[in-house]
Amino acid sequence: MQIFSFWNFLLVIHLIFLTPFVYAQATVRLTVEELQRVGLQANGLVQAARSQVNMAKAGVIAASAFLNPEVTVIAGPDDRRLPFDLTGPGTMQRTLTVNQGIENPFMRNARIGASEAGVDASRASFDQVRADLAAQLKVRAYELLLRIEQAALEQNIYDLLNEVRRRIAVNVERGEVARFELIRADTELQSAANRMEAAQLTAQRARVVLLQLTAGAIPNNFEIQASLKDPINLPSLDSLRQELPSVNPDIIRLQAEQERAKLRIDQEKASVLPQINFLYTNYQDAQFASNLAGVSVRIPLLYQRRGEIDTAIYDSARIRETLEYRRYEISQLFEAAWQSLQIAQRRVDMFEGGLIKEAENAVKVAEAAYKFGERGLIEFLDSQRILRGILGDALLARFDLQSAVAEIDRLRAHYPKELIPE
Repeated sequence: MQIFSFWNFLLVIHLIFLTPFVYAQATVRLTVEELQRVGLQANGLVQAARSQVNMAKAGVIAASAFLNPEVTVIAGPDDRRLPFDLTGPGTMQRTLTVNQGIENPFMRNARIGASEAGVDASRASFDQVRADLAAQLKVRAYELLLRIEQAALEQNIYDLLNEVRRRIAVNVERGEVARFELIRADTELQSAANRMEAAQLTAQRARVVLLQLTAGAIPNNFEIQASLKDPINLPSLDSLRQELPSVNPDIIRLQAEQERAKLRIDQEKASVLPQINFLYTNYQDAQFASNLAGVSVRIPLLYQRRGEIDTAIYDSARIRETLEYRRYEISQLFEAAWQSLQIAQRRVDMFEGGLIKEAENAVKVAEAAYKFGERGLIEFLDSQRILRGILGDALLARFDLQSAVAEIDRLRAHYPKELIPE
């Protein structure tokens, strides 16, 4: 019974100390959308852009505020300048003045509208930052998959050459092959080892880039639950062309800024109108009390804000021209991304249409011929280099395909918005 309790005690101690280590080493698997969600929530640039939206909303509150009244209180004793017999005792004077400005409703409405347009512009800039980051995260995620595939390819080549080198070494010991073949095999093996190490380091660097973009919100041992062979889900070309001008954040931002510039023109023109202040004064002394009311009007006779109005007009023209140019530029960027997508798709179809299979068969034939002494080592290595180049180009073609999709998604601001709190 004591032995049983002792073993139970050891088991409990083992679980206590081993369980945290097991959980710490557990690999976290993330889909591309989950990676985008984490990055969009943790990245500091996104948080800063969200603060800009909140600042713009606060500006609407400030623009909607009414003018505060001005209250002036004046009090003091009277000093006698004549004898007491003529003036009597000294008195105390008190004056209360209230000045309430009445804001021009046209200028007020234009100011509020300009602030609301500023909110729309800030929100569009916020969407642009999120779309850029989401696209970058997607590209970097597939780049990590690309680098991992390249490292695995180089590992396979290294293993194959290592096996060939072992066979050559055995034949050299038997005297069936010249030692020069072993030297050549060692050289090829060392070259493959260098490529394999470089590919592994490149994959690690791609992992570090993703950690940087997500601000360290994901563990170091994460894995991307995706593949370079993921299907492409995009609307038709005509649908994308019609959708793009209405959803691109940069176009939406410039449209909001153009509306704000127009309202600023209205605001400057409305400020030329006379400004009215209502005045009320209460006066009291020892004998009298008076209440006075009046109106103060500021009339713009000498200067009618010509400079401010012209500045607002030219600023509106600048934004309008920028908007037209950006519309054209974004449409051309989309067309270029679509062409890149088509080119990458054709390359993928070419490699998968039989080119890779033919290169693999050529390597198998060359390897078999080399084993039977019908071909030399050079022919075998040449066929292996051709296969490595074709496989590498096929991986790059798939990566280019996913990158083109990410660029199209960036231009149309397509990312998991429903997962992002406003």
